[in-house]
Amino acid sequence: MITTTSWTVYFLRCSDNSLYTGITTDISRRIIEHNTSKLGAKYTRARRPVILAYQESAIDKSSAAKREYQLRTLPKSKKELLVKQYKMTQQVC
Repeated sequence: MITTTSWTVYFLRCSDNSLYTGITTDISRRIIEHNTSKLGAKYTRARRPVILAYQESAIDKSSAAKREYQLRTLPKSKKELLVKQYKMTQQVC
């Protein structure tokens, strides 16, 4: 039996307006962790509260990690463009 786990690559908007990039299999749980527990990243613990700014799906952990690296290395202006486009698609749905 093959089980598939859906991976998500995401940006969180921090209270200082910075963007944090991560991957997870459960985006809701992960946002709660970032906002309330020591399980959240050290970066976001100092910049709470955080909100979801962008997300995309990946087929497996490897592709999610590769995409996370690609997004993390983008200039902030390009990250902001992705966030803007994501928000526009969310408003249409």
